[in-house]
Amino acid sequence: MKAVDANLLDFLKKATQFVVPIYQRVYSWDYPECEQLWKDIVRAGSSDIESHFTGSIVYVEKDQGNIAQAEPALIIDGQQRVTTVTLLLAALAAYLENLPVDEQEPVEGFAPRKIRGLWLINEYEKDEKYFKLLLSQSDKEALKAVIRNDPLPDSNNSRVITNFQLFASKLKDPATDIAAVCKGISRLEVVDVHLRRGTDNPQLVFEAMNSTGKKLSQADLIRNFVLMDLEPSKQSHLYEGYWFPMEQEFKGAKERRFDEFVRHYLTVRTGAIPRLDDIYDAFKDFTFAQAEKGVSQQDVVMGLSRSAKHFVAMAMGKETNPRLATRFIEIEQLKATVAYPFLLRVYEDYSAGLVSENQFVQILDAVIAYLFRRTICRIPTNSLNNTFAALVSQIDPENYVESVWGRLLTLDTYRRFPDDEEFARYLREEDLYHLQRAPYFFVKMENDSHKEPIGIGDYTIEHVMPQNEKLSEEWQAMLGPDWAEVQARLLHTLGNLTLTGYNPELSDRPFQEKRDMPGGFRDSHLKLNKTLAELDSWNADAIAGRAKTLADQAVDLWKRPSLSPAQLAEYRAKCKQGQGFDWSSTHEILERIPAGKWTGYYYLAEAVGTSAQAIANHVAKCPDCSNAYRVLTWDGHIAEGFAWTDPADTRDPRDVLEAEGVSFSSGVADPNAKLVVEDLLALVEDEKV
Repeated sequence: MKAVDANLLDFLKKATQFVVPIYQRVYSWDYPECEQLWKDIVRAGSSDIESHFTGSIVYVEKDQGNIAQAEPALIIDGQQRVTTVTLLLAALAAYLENLPVDEQEPVEGFAPRKIRGLWLINEYEKDEKYFKLLLSQSDKEALKAVIRNDPLPDSNNSRVITNFQLFASKLKDPATDIAAVCKGISRLEVVDVHLRRGTDNPQLVFEAMNSTGKKLSQADLIRNFVLMDLEPSKQSHLYEGYWFPMEQEFKGAKERRFDEFVRHYLTVRTGAIPRLDDIYDAFKDFTFAQAEKGVSQQDVVMGLSRSAKHFVAMAMGKETNPRLATRFIEIEQLKATVAYPFLLRVYEDYSAGLVSENQFVQILDAVIAYLFRRTICRIPTNSLNNTFAALVSQIDPENYVESVWGRLLTLDTYRRFPDDEEFARYLREEDLYHLQRAPYFFVKMENDSHKEPIGIGDYTIEHVMPQNEKLSEEWQAMLGPDWAEVQARLLHTLGNLTLTGYNPELSDRPFQEKRDMPGGFRDSHLKLNKTLAELDSWNADAIAGRAKTLADQAVDLWKRPSLSPAQLAEYRAKCKQGQGFDWSSTHEILERIPAGKWTGYYYLAEAVGTSAQAIANHVAKCPDCSNAYRVLTWDGHIAEGFAWTDPADTRDPRDVLEAEGVSFSSGVADPNAKLVVEDLLALVEDEKV
């Protein structure tokens, strides 16, 4: 690698041609980046400074050679900067051409023909060799039109055209000092970094130097990593055949979901959930591990592309099977992205013919019921990432649906699948109105067996008994002498809520008016309002009766799967014995227990969803369990018979703990240094929610 300071215009002048590789992201500088560059240039041209540093340009020879030879160079880093300066130069040449001849060179060397001939084109070449800079994908034709000063295509939405027009408008501004712009451009400095193919590692240099300009997404980094060091023909094959079609599914506002998808993909493949900021590094580690097994980078890209199709079908509305599609929509409405690692595995098996449509539907219904029942019962969600990640490894292909049901039904404490009684009780008694998923609940209830389903946005939630604390005399009389207590207790509960398209009209009217007015309950075609249309009064008993009816309907609608007691006992036994259990979460928690802290086998077992005995057996034998000495009995004693996995290690675990800051009294570790279940989950969940 050779790096030298260079004047940007001299650099462009000496270059025969730069090519942005096919795998590089499209030109993406927006107004803020262009505005900053413009201000830097004007400031440099309006002052006495000799130069203004604007970043680095990293390029690798396409074939053996250097920048002075005729082979084009592939830009690895700096394409956004080079492209933007090129657009400004093209806009400047076009602007100057429209001035009187004697005004077309405001600063020596900045006449239109010189600008084009020195920094934009190779005057005596033709076809693509004519251009000093070639971009990739749709940006290529846009930049060609700009450089040739051709009419700009209306249908092209490239930032190339947008930013060219931005600079053209700035140059036409009467307040712009054109001479200062020319001088500022002439003072731009870069670091010229030349890499040699086969000698330097372009990806490592790219990562180290990509700290300025527009921040790259994890998708950009991954794309560059898998394609950068391949031969051009292999790059084109993988990019055009697999990467580009996959990338198109995540364009625009959906781009952020690519990072989410890769995170889920890695969770399925590795059993560990990457942190949000570590997706790229985790992908590299996964690729290197695959390479050690003989799996090529091409196979990795092809596998990623296949899995992306499954994710797009589930999470982005592309599923063509209507039975599956309606359930995927529910997963999105529940914002249950934690389930996608598990569902990616199931979809993969479905695509391979290992799972039937009916089986997939049964699994989706169970997952939706599990997630929504927990939401209604106010069970914290911070364990769900690990629950679904572990569920991937607990599938029994021979008893696919049963094994999924068996594991979900045998989860306990804060991971539990609420039973019918708990679910119905929370529905009847708790505040449903302020629950974020309330619109989803009422729409699904209304659409139950509905031939003409309604959408979430079509209606609003209406309080039958009004929210107004100053209830009218009619309402007070109907509710009885304890009307204030009834209102406070039942106002936001299920029995008092319904859907309507006439919320402002109904307002605080008496019940009979709400029932009989145009657009009222009797006039409504919604099933949720049929019972209201038949009532003559609305009081605590009526609210409780309606709540019970609707809760019973919900119990059937979000149905909890059922297995025999013998089957459940079998799955509980498997869990306690650790059979088929995914220990990756255990390893991750152990790795993150800080020095000066300890936990108990019981707390660790609760955090990962198994028994204390299974934890003890695993930790005692597993060489991957770091910090195992920080796991004690529930009351803070070092476990009897504790031994290091390395037989040669003769350290006393108490001495090690005390050296780390854990004090002991009468053989018991300091309880103030103890990490309980919530503390352990916080170690791994803070960046995973």
